[in-house]
Amino acid sequence: MTVLLPGTGAKQDGESTTSETSNGAERKRRVIRMGLSAKLLWLTILFVMIAEVLIFVPSVANYRKNWLGERLMAARIAALSVEAAPVGTLPQDLRSDLLDTAKVEAVALKREDFRSLLLERDMPSSVDASYDLRDASWLTLIGDALHTFIAPDGRMIRVIGPVQAGDGAFIEIILDESLLKAAMVRYGLNILALSLLISLIAATLVYISLNGLLVKPISRLTQNMVAFGEDPEDPARAIAPSRRSDEIGIVESELADMQGQLTNLLRQKSRLAALGLAVSKINHDLRNMLSSAQLISDRMGSIPDPTVQRFAPKLIASLDRAIRLCSDTLKYGRSEEPPPERERFPLRPLIEEVGDALMLPREGIAWHIDVPAGLDVYADRDQIYRVVANLVRNACEALEESREAHEALVTVTARRHGDMIRLQVSDTGPGIPAKAQENLFAAFRGSVRNGGTGLGLAIASELVRAHGGRIELADNSAGATFRIELPDSADRASHQENS
Repeated sequence: MTVLLPGTGAKQDGESTTSETSNGAERKRRVIRMGLSAKLLWLTILFVMIAEVLIFVPSVANYRKNWLGERLMAARIAALSVEAAPVGTLPQDLRSDLLDTAKVEAVALKREDFRSLLLERDMPSSVDASYDLRDASWLTLIGDALHTFIAPDGRMIRVIGPVQAGDGAFIEIILDESLLKAAMVRYGLNILALSLLISLIAATLVYISLNGLLVKPISRLTQNMVAFGEDPEDPARAIAPSRRSDEIGIVESELADMQGQLTNLLRQKSRLAALGLAVSKINHDLRNMLSSAQLISDRMGSIPDPTVQRFAPKLIASLDRAIRLCSDTLKYGRSEEPPPERERFPLRPLIEEVGDALMLPREGIAWHIDVPAGLDVYADRDQIYRVVANLVRNACEALEESREAHEALVTVTARRHGDMIRLQVSDTGPGIPAKAQENLFAAFRGSVRNGGTGLGLAIASELVRAHGGRIELADNSAGATFRIELPDSADRASHQENS
């Protein structure tokens, strides 16, 4: 016997509760530390910044191209001024002003077969890099723009550009790249500031939208599941579905259904545990009482009265069966129904014994047995007795509760079909309601009568399956007819059990 000490049980429960509370708190801390809202905000900013970087590179390249184009245009205007003046008449100060306005160090023009240097300041001894904007591709422009940021300061570069489309002439300028680099840095900083502003605005709008549409409902689901997990038997902790018709609404509805089913299952489990404890206590005392009744029946067997001699063996057999059933009750409560102990026995006497035990025929209920006298079956006699007794008892109870004016009749029929025995128990009652048929062989859910447990059909189904057979509701049109098929050979029985 196993004894549970109250102090020990309380300690274990307390440790379990403390552990579960600690785990739940840890989960909540993780959610608060980096929740979906924070992840959504950072990801939005990151993605917008990545998009801005992808835009920034070609944008800077285009800015450099336009800036150099403006320098070429200003140099072209300065060159036109030099060409318009008589040779040698343009003062040096005016030449310096034209170069300062164009922000270049020298201007050269090439037409047809000759090239002329129109304006120059102090010509550098060497040019560090040369760029031709006439046929430059976008990849070349992007590469040149990026190289400008990392190039050392003070470089002198030459830039070549067209004078007029289609005439073949071009203009060359020499300038200090530091001016270009400073302008590109200012432009880059402006783009960066604008990108940050756009990122913050976009991230805020996306955050507010997705936080309301997704994050808050998901957080509500998470909090509900954590709270429900702490006490799943409390129906008040189940989630109340919203009126949303999208995927979140479907998840809420399905979660509510699952929580309701789980709550019902846990309640049923608790009731079954309490029932098992009660049955164990009743079984102990009932077995002692039946043992005393067995001793008395044994003494009754010695009385030479014909009536006593007729019913005493049946009473003794019923008491023996009841005592064995009490011994097996705990095994059934642990879903350990003992395997059938097969033997070959005639079926008709067993059916007659069931009728005698249930006092059939009796007032208001007729009793008919259609089983050949020579029909034997290879099965566990006590278990088949329990199966037939449960079915016949259910039929009698259905007939007693029915108020219909037709003849109340219970019929048991059995025939051999090859290596199978087919046994049917039918009645002329009202039949099985459609609602009860859904869980007909489920304990505590398949009861037809008010206040019934449904254990009779559940026990019958389990015992028939243990024999490798099957039980079903064969007909429900004019009363209920249950059909049982049992294998009638050792090989067939073994095959059916394994399958």
